[in-house]
Amino acid sequence: MARPPRTLTGKVAAVTGGARGIGRATARALAREGARVAIGDLDAELARTAAEQTGHGCVGLAVDVTDRASFARFLDEVEQQLGPLDVLVNNAGILLVDPLLEQDDAAIQRMIDVNLIGVINGTKLALPRLLRRPEGHLVNVASSAGKLPAPGSAVYTATKHAVVGLTESVRLEHRRSPLEFSIVMPGVVRTEMVAGYGRMRAFPQIEADDVGEEIVRALKRPRLEVWVPPSLSRTHRLMSNLPRRAREALGRFMGTERIFLQADHAARSAYETRAAASGPRPGRHDGDGARRAVVESGEAPGLPGRET
Repeated sequence: MARPPRTLTGKVAAVTGGARGIGRATARALAREGARVAIGDLDAELARTAAEQTGHGCVGLAVDVTDRASFARFLDEVEQQLGPLDVLVNNAGILLVDPLLEQDDAAIQRMIDVNLIGVINGTKLALPRLLRRPEGHLVNVASSAGKLPAPGSAVYTATKHAVVGLTESVRLEHRRSPLEFSIVMPGVVRTEMVAGYGRMRAFPQIEADDVGEEIVRALKRPRLEVWVPPSLSRTHRLMSNLPRRAREALGRFMGTERIFLQADHAARSAYETRAAASGPRPGRHDGDGARRAVVESGEAPGLPGRET
C-alpha cells in the first residue's frame, strides 16, 4: 500500500530567487498548501512585494546567495520569524546565452558564483537545520540542461551539471538520515527570460506555475528527479541510450541549436536592460558582461537542452 502524501501544512519553507518566475510560482504553490513561506531575493523590496501578494503570512527577505554570511543571515531570519526550517528551495540562478568564446570572463565567473557557489552555500548552511527536522527536504533547482546539454550555453550547462552532481553526492552522504533531496529539471519555461528564443520541436513551453506545482508534488511524495514536464525524463532515457552521433542528430532535429545560438537579442532588449541593472555588483563585472549577466530568479529557459 502506498504511503499517504506528506502534508505541507505548517511546514517552514524558504525559496531563493523567489521574487520572480519559478521561485515566485513555487512560493505561491507552497503557501496554497499551508506552508509558512519565506521568499529570499537579491532585490529585497521586490521580495517583500511578492510576499505581500502571496499572502498566507509569507515573508520577503534579502539574500545574496553568493555571500555565505548573507545566506546564513537569511536562514537565521527565516527561523526567527517562521520557525525551524523544514524545506529549502535553492532556486536563484543566472543565464548567459552566447558561445563560450563570446562570453565576458567576469560575467562567467558571476554565473559560477550564483548557479553553483550559491547552491553549495545554501546546501551546506541548510543541511544542519534540515537534519534536525523529522521531514526535512532540500530542493535544488537545476535544469534539463543539467543532463541534456545544448550549444550556446556551455558555462550555464556546466553549472547545472554541477548542481545535479552535487545533490546526488550529498544525498549519498546522508542516505541513512530521513532527509529527502530533489533535483528539479525544468524544460523551456514561459518567462521574460525566453523572449527571443527559438522554439523546439515537440517540446512546448511550460508555465512557471507548472514547475511550482511539480515541486510541491515532490515534497508531498518525495522523489529525487523532478522533470518538468515529466515527459522529459523519457527524452533523457531515450537520448542516453543512443549512440553519440544519433543523440546529437536527434538534438539538432528537436532544435537544441536554435534555442541559444539563434536567440534574437533585439527581442530581448527590455529583458537585458533590466538584467544590466540587476546583475553583478560593481567591481564584479564589466562591459558586455553586465548586459548579458541575467539574475533570473529561477527563470532561465530549460531545454532538453535548456533550463532553469
